[in-house]
Amino acid sequence: MNIRSLAWLGLALVSLGATAGALQRGATSGDVAITPIIHSSVQLEYGGQVIQVDPWSLGDLTRAKPADLILVTDDPGHHVDPKAIRQLRKPGAPVLLTAAAQSKFPDGAVLANGEKKTVAGITVEAIAAYDIKPGEPSHPKGKANGYLVSFGGKRIYIAGVTECVPEIRALRDIDVAFMPMNLPLDRMMPAAAAECVSAIKPRVVYVYHYDQGYAARLTNPASGASGTSGTGPNIAASLQAFRDALKGQPIEVRDGDWYPKR
Repeated sequence: MNIRSLAWLGLALVSLGATAGALQRGATSGDVAITPIIHSSVQLEYGGQVIQVDPWSLGDLTRAKPADLILVTDDPGHHVDPKAIRQLRKPGAPVLLTAAAQSKFPDGAVLANGEKKTVAGITVEAIAAYDIKPGEPSHPKGKANGYLVSFGGKRIYIAGVTECVPEIRALRDIDVAFMPMNLPLDRMMPAAAAECVSAIKPRVVYVYHYDQGYAARLTNPASGASGTSGTGPNIAASLQAFRDALKGQPIEVRDGDWYPKR
């Protein structure tokens, strides 16, 4: 079975302590199930409820389930995709997004940095996501969100596109984190991403949003964007560098298989 379709949230390592027993891989009703879709698009599932984050219609949505809640982190097309939202949204399901993203999908509710809201019985807090280093593409403070989601008794942090800003460093008691690497851009490279993970100490981490070249080519096949596929040597070396930087810490690094192998 493809691990992308059943990446079940759990902490099987004994070294992670007693909380591991509540988080097991497998199809039991007590688990939160994580399904990486593509790039920054991920599905969370627990107790019959489904959360979709940044659904993108250019990815393979055959494994994506209708959503009780949709979260949008930013306004580029691979984050806010009205077609994918309409395809996966259950009737009346809330869509939480940024003000910039709302201009592309008006039927959503804005959640600003620092705001917290409970929808569909799920508590969501918008965490600031922005750049520290100057340059393009620019992510100024207040424009994009990460999200801290309380779901299935777990605290799940979805960083979106960001550097390791103080609002992230202040987070504690995170069960699962999704941390970006912006390759080949000089933001959140492996060492910086690993240092940010070390600061918040999640029990499990997925690194994602790391192959900008693949995402650009998927958006526009004629663009000739640079970068490698998810299995290319530069990507592989960067992922290994991220893993190496976290060695010896009680943090389980999960491979999400975010990009198709070629």
